[in-house]
Amino acid sequence: MYAGRRGVVWKTPDITADGLKIFACVMMLIQSVGISVVEKGLIGLDQYTQESLSRAMEKNSELMMLGGVGSVMQLMGGLAAPIFAFLLVEGFLNTSNYKKYLLTMVIFALVSEIPYDLAMEQKVFDWSGQNALVSMTICLVMLSCLKTAELFTGGMRQFLRLAIVVAASVWVTVFRGESGLGMVLLTAVFYIFYGKNGIKTVLGILISLFYVTGPLSFYGICCYNGQRTDRFPKYLYYIFYPLHLLVLGVIAHYFIT
Repeated sequence: MYAGRRGVVWKTPDITADGLKIFACVMMLIQSVGISVVEKGLIGLDQYTQESLSRAMEKNSELMMLGGVGSVMQLMGGLAAPIFAFLLVEGFLNTSNYKKYLLTMVIFALVSEIPYDLAMEQKVFDWSGQNALVSMTICLVMLSCLKTAELFTGGMRQFLRLAIVVAASVWVTVFRGESGLGMVLLTAVFYIFYGKNGIKTVLGILISLFYVTGPLSFYGICCYNGQRTDRFPKYLYYIFYPLHLLVLGVIAHYFIT
């Protein structure tokens, strides 16, 4: 809350972790619909080259409209990644059982892979890319390593931090995890500069440009009030990820294409 130039009091909203989760899930759903249903299903993006798609859109106004809708939906999805990275760090710092947290992430990353392949590539198995929970699992391991690095001081701590972030970046690239490199860098920034809001926000906004609209997410992050009481059971958010991908994959693969 702060006073404006004429004494008008402006109150920023208090956003809980639950509010951030819901918003990020909605944006993620919009992005998934844009990719799976609009681009892969209705447009049939995989059958075109960039050049042939441009020619087809010039001749077909409906195709051009669908292309615009799909692009907008993907841009909206860019709002989700910084929030998920922020919540991952909050979860890591507040969890009472890191091993359970990591195991849950690993299990749902494995469960989500077939639904992800079906939704994004209309295939039951596809190794060209892995789902976002794979990236988040790598980030969670990175956070544990960064915490261990705090046992050291001075130059050694900084060297270890850099080595750990580079290693995580390599692994997420090897696995081709969705939101990969951006997710790793955002998670590292949110953790390493946890108590330094200024530099954390500046670096986070710059990295969020990976997702074009990502910097807009920092309004919600800055309004976070630290409350972690969930309106919905926490596992519902985990279940939502593979479930929405499965539904969209079935729709795109069996009812549209």
